[in-house]
Amino acid sequence: MTLERFRDRKPPPVPGLLAAAALLSLGPPALAQTAWQPDRPVTLVVPYSAGGGTDATARAVSKQLGVIWKQPVVVENMPGADGLIGTRRVMEARPDGYTLLLQVPSIVVTKYTPGLKGIDPLARLEPVTAVSQSPAAVVVSAKLPVKTFGEFVQYCKTAAQPCSLGTGESTARISAKQLAAEAGLPNLIVVNYRGTGAIVTDMIANNVNMAFTGITAALPHYKAGTLKILATQGPKRAAALPEVPTTAEAGYPQFQSVTWFGLFAPKGTPASVAQGIVAALREAVKDTDVQKTIAAAGAEPVVNAPAAFAAQVRQESDRLAALVKLYPLE
Repeated sequence: MTLERFRDRKPPPVPGLLAAAALLSLGPPALAQTAWQPDRPVTLVVPYSAGGGTDATARAVSKQLGVIWKQPVVVENMPGADGLIGTRRVMEARPDGYTLLLQVPSIVVTKYTPGLKGIDPLARLEPVTAVSQSPAAVVVSAKLPVKTFGEFVQYCKTAAQPCSLGTGESTARISAKQLAAEAGLPNLIVVNYRGTGAIVTDMIANNVNMAFTGITAALPHYKAGTLKILATQGPKRAAALPEVPTTAEAGYPQFQSVTWFGLFAPKGTPASVAQGIVAALREAVKDTDVQKTIAAAGAEPVVNAPAAFAAQVRQESDRLAALVKLYPLE
């Protein structure tokens, strides 16, 4: 064999490289099909009562996830102990993607809550992704003779009976203590509930006057005229309530709060499983019915990567830790 002919010969194909080339030639859609997905029903735990913002968000996406995965996604409400009962259910579950948790920022202050023995759920959970987010709101009974946040504060200073504020989770209790201290309402009565639904019912009847709550639970009653939303707590006006000022515009910039509805999995859940869940959620929130449900609740879909959501959780943890130092939970 001449040297020239030897140079012209091509090396034989390597089987492993052929397989890799074949996989790459299939393109992104085929690669996406290799993402993890369940082969049996998935449980999505909501650690609060039915009817609140967390529950509405869970039900908005669970049906579509079931369509995508071709497996039922069952929403399981487990209220109690500031969300710890349902949260613990997921903390103790197998890290295999079949038991998931939908939580809100109050999860970061669980360790500061008296009676819960300093339990830190975040130490035993993996942040997976935010599903949607919505600014919290200042909501009052429509029976009160007020139209603005400032008028509500003045009303409470002169009312014959002390004003009352309903709370369904720890972050709202922190805000209640902050309002009492910083707005000059030392007689403000804080009434603790097991869930937002009961607060809304009592606010409509004016059994409790006010609440810091998600837009989700209050929006239909605001539209019906049985509740008033005096301000929203985001950095800008809520898309669902463009006519309602922010707390900063109302003169109370310290009462800012954006509620994310975030998905968590047990600690040790493989990264491939988390990525598969995120991929499915990104498809789920494209569904028209899911988008309508989330928008009707005054929220917007925000599906981010596990690392980005973990950073979001840390940021909220730092913010609330500073408030807890000023206004300890009791």
